[in-house]
Amino acid sequence: MTPPPFHIRRGVRDDAAPLAAFAAKIFTETFGPDNRPQDVAAYVASAYGPSQQAGELENPTVVTLVAEAGPQVAGYAQVRRHTAPECVTGDDPVELWRFYVDRPWQGSGLAQELMAAVHRAAHELGGRTIWLGVGELNPRAIAFYAKCGFRDVGSHPFLLGEDRQMDRVMVIDVRE
Repeated sequence: MTPPPFHIRRGVRDDAAPLAAFAAKIFTETFGPDNRPQDVAAYVASAYGPSQQAGELENPTVVTLVAEAGPQVAGYAQVRRHTAPECVTGDDPVELWRFYVDRPWQGSGLAQELMAAVHRAAHELGGRTIWLGVGELNPRAIAFYAKCGFRDVGSHPFLLGEDRQMDRVMVIDVRE
């Protein structure tokens, strides 16, 4: 069965609750099996509540992109102005902070369309370099970003609950 077509739009305040639920689901599915439940729960509680999402949606330095398939959220991404780690040496860096695609949509072309929208959002924020942190134990995501043209330039810490982990830092020049 072919999934329904999707479209990508800018997030609005009314998206806060659905995005919070979607992000918590995707994060837990992705990282839950390899981490302590209390660490995943602590991170989800601190990062994905409706109030946190509302604040992000209203923040002028964050662009939230929502990919919808009919009434359902199929994916979302956030690009933000944020201090880059020292290993990011490109001009005018902006961060690809979050990039989530629900499993039924993986391999459908949605991720590539969402990544194109990320480049446009980074350009709108005045970025010339996009950087991201991706869990070093997430080979599927690392491979996807490499396929998109990102290159590994170093690492930085990521705190998941009380567990200090390392993210690979990857960069790409913004495509206009």
